[in-house]
Amino acid sequence: MKNYNKVSISQDSRTELHDKLSLTGAEISINNLPAGTCVPFVHSHKNNEEIYFILSGKGKAVVDGETIELISGDWIRISPQGQRQFFASDDEPISFICIQVKENSLEQYTMEDGIMHN
Repeated sequence: MKNYNKVSISQDSRTELHDKLSLTGAEISINNLPAGTCVPFVHSHKNNEEIYFILSGKGKAVVDGETIELISGDWIRISPQGQRQFFASDDEPISFICIQVKENSLEQYTMEDGIMHN
C-alpha cells in the first residue's frame, strides 16, 4: 500500500477531494465561479471551520452580513457559525480553494508533529 495519493483536477465548477485523495482529516475543494455568479446558497457549519485561498480573480464573501472583498492571494478563515456566501465580481471570475477542518482539532503542527529520518 502506498503512503500517498495523487490526482489531477480539471477546471470544473467544484471539485471535492475527500474521495479522490482518500482524505481522513480534512475536506478540500477547488471552486471556480464565472464572472457575475455566486455560490447559490448561504451556509454555516456545525463543527468545521473553513480556510479559503483565492487562487485567481476577484470577488467577495459575505459573512454574517459583512462584505469582504477578495483578490488573488488572499486567505480568509471563517468560524463554523459564520453564515457565508461567495460571489465572483461582475467582470472577472474567481477561483479558490476551501479547506474544511474541525475547529480546535489541531494538536501539533510542523516541528512538533514531524519525525526526522536519516
